[in-house]
Amino acid sequence: MKQYRITTLNEFIIRRQANIPYAKGELSRLLHHIGIAAKVVNKKVNKAGLVDVLGTAGGENVQGEVQQKLDVFADMQFIMALRDSGECCGLASEENQEIITFDDDFANDGKYIVCMDPLDGSSNIDVNVSIGTIFSIYKRLSPRGHKAEEKDFLQQGNKQIAAGYVIYGSSTMLVYTTGRGVNGFTLDGAIGEFCLSHPNIQTPEAGKIYSVNEGNYVNFPEGVKNYIKYCKEKDKATDRPKKARYIGSLVADFHRNLLKGGIFMYPSSNSSPNGKLRLIYECNPIAFIAEQASGKASDGSQRILDIVPDSLHQRIPFYTGSKKMVENAEHFFKNK
Repeated sequence: MKQYRITTLNEFIIRRQANIPYAKGELSRLLHHIGIAAKVVNKKVNKAGLVDVLGTAGGENVQGEVQQKLDVFADMQFIMALRDSGECCGLASEENQEIITFDDDFANDGKYIVCMDPLDGSSNIDVNVSIGTIFSIYKRLSPRGHKAEEKDFLQQGNKQIAAGYVIYGSSTMLVYTTGRGVNGFTLDGAIGEFCLSHPNIQTPEAGKIYSVNEGNYVNFPEGVKNYIKYCKEKDKATDRPKKARYIGSLVADFHRNLLKGGIFMYPSSNSSPNGKLRLIYECNPIAFIAEQASGKASDGSQRILDIVPDSLHQRIPFYTGSKKMVENAEHFFKNK
């Protein structure tokens, strides 16, 4: 019987750290702690129908969205994990108005800051639909030994050191990049480890799936409406239209399209003229992963990773996925 060599996330990270000469192990430890927090959150997600973690927490986050109990739990788990790593001096989270800094010498000497959405798609929790965690890592700009500052978090996406997401679905996967390709790890419950299952992920150059909330169609810009109409037309090569697939969780929709080929769209609208997804902790990390997998990410006219943030919770329109599909969509937007 053929034996297969299992590579765990920690083994993989340690092997790859030689490719990042400035890291010297700190980034490896930080990614290790993110993996630990993801395992803890995964346990809660898997027991969501059996323990008291379903439903609302009775408050709203900074976005004005109703917080779910698992939102709060996931936020606290990642905050504790990042603080305990000793490599992170602060983080920005969807669930908090201001940046969070760790006020001790151990953490203040940390080289990195983290931006994250602890539980993406949390409105799907109660109905057992895939949800996720999105994270992004930058080198701090402020001097080590001091508290992190807001300028550490307002960096362009092209300055990211690493980015990734965890998808809690039929299986739990952690997908990440450090700028040298994209790799996916599936959680093996038998040994409690993330194991390499999807090495060197490359998204198809073109795909058959378009993902957008068509319930907002009447409020979309004309160029977006025209592109959606185009997707519904029969493709000359296949004699079939594109397939509409929309889950309502950025991580889940992007993950499917990353592997199968497609485009995810969250346009501006009459009710959200600046778009709805957040640049720093949603769009930038997903864009970094997309580009590292040979895909593309755009706000409709410019590269996501080149946008200079002006605030922690800045929102933008977002289009990402297979390169040819994003470029074709941009063509429609220019020629509306």
